[in-house]
Amino acid sequence: MDQKTTLTIGETGKTPIGKFWLASSELGLVAVEWGLTRAEFEAYLTRRFKRAARYAPKNLREAETQLREYLAGRRRAFTLVIDWTVLRQFQQSVLHATYEIPYGEKRTYKEIAEAIGRPRAPRAVGRAEATNPMPLVIPCHRVIGVDGKLHGYGMAEGVKTKAWLLQMEGAVIA
Repeated sequence: MDQKTTLTIGETGKTPIGKFWLASSELGLVAVEWGLTRAEFEAYLTRRFKRAARYAPKNLREAETQLREYLAGRRRAFTLVIDWTVLRQFQQSVLHATYEIPYGEKRTYKEIAEAIGRPRAPRAVGRAEATNPMPLVIPCHRVIGVDGKLHGYGMAEGVKTKAWLLQMEGAVIA
């Protein structure tokens, strides 16, 4: 990734689960974050991607629109371009598999590990999911424990939000 290019940031404004900050590179979406101030989001981007950020919400209007539509129950799939180059190879493979989980369906951490050819790595899959920089767009909320229960979620109210998202999608929760 070119270290000299600036990331573009924007925001969603209020949604049913709060306000989101969005960031993109010249290659596509790189971050969706919740619960931060603009200064905190910019500091996060600088730490994680080693790049400056500029506020240009018009450049992220499509991402904002798609997130709002999804959270209002009017969108089942995102068509945004994602910059996969910001992820390490293992996380790329995990999050690609996660991105392919259809709306309203779930997979276990073990199933993701098996799908990427790493059947003994469900815990590593969990770590990759926990550090997903684009929740909702890459639907890590659709990944559950092998026991059928919801485990960990770092956004909004945690597992309660994960359950809300799955219920909104019509997924059956144990």
